[in-house]
Amino acid sequence: MNRRGIAAVAVIALTLAACAPAGDTSDRLTVVATTSILGDLVRNVAGADADVDVLLPIGADPHDFQLSSQQVAAVVAADLVVVNGLGLEEGLADALAAAIEDGARVFEVAERLDPLPFSGAHHDEDDEDHDEPLDPHVWLDPLRMAEAARLIAGELEQIDPSGPWESRADEYAAELRNVDDQITTLLGTISATERKLVTNHDALGYFADRYGFVVVDTVIPGGATLAEPSSEDLAALVETIRVEGVRAIFAETTEPPALAEAIAREAGTGVAVIELFTGSLGGPG
Repeated sequence: MNRRGIAAVAVIALTLAACAPAGDTSDRLTVVATTSILGDLVRNVAGADADVDVLLPIGADPHDFQLSSQQVAAVVAADLVVVNGLGLEEGLADALAAAIEDGARVFEVAERLDPLPFSGAHHDEDDEDHDEPLDPHVWLDPLRMAEAARLIAGELEQIDPSGPWESRADEYAAELRNVDDQITTLLGTISATERKLVTNHDALGYFADRYGFVVVDTVIPGGATLAEPSSEDLAALVETIRVEGVRAIFAETTEPPALAEAIAREAGTGVAVIELFTGSLGGPG
């Protein structure tokens, strides 16, 4: 949507709110989260004291999703909008910028979580003199998300000091620290020489940093799913898989795995293609 359309939707939303009958309001906060992963985090912190709406449906790619007019209205009307940031929600950038101009309270969490530069796979050496782009995929480090729970509790505290936000955030952060311990134990049998990852796009940098892995290459160049690899990129990736002895390509549930499967066949070394939930939670079950 262009800015004029967004502004029109905002006016309609605010007009409808003003026309609501007396007694139709609620003491519960309304919070909008962009991704299903952030939505889950917010729900654990907010509990029953807020209505949480998630913009991206299960399985949607956060890099190219576009908002509907109804969702734009929800963003403008919310008490708090929780956004990953650092360029993750590329298709939402204009809508979110316009919502901020209209007074929406938007909290970008990734920039507050000690973000890392991308792992370096496919990055152009000619860009070394420029600021390194920061990796938005912070949720793949459980300890960073434990801190995110605390930060979101702080935002809710500013809006409504009466809520038990901090205690809920502490409880959820403890769960995430337990997850971190479990992951460390599960990965403990993998030797240092085998801790090499080939991924669909450069999304597992925080996972690699936390648990001692190296992202040796990616199917799609860079940290978004919108780029297209060249034939030279794909040939180089096949060679890397062979030289490094990589045994799996980690694809994603938000993107078709056809290209990764073609590369695995070309490598001819029994490489498995494993789909992971990286950009979205899974459905029921």
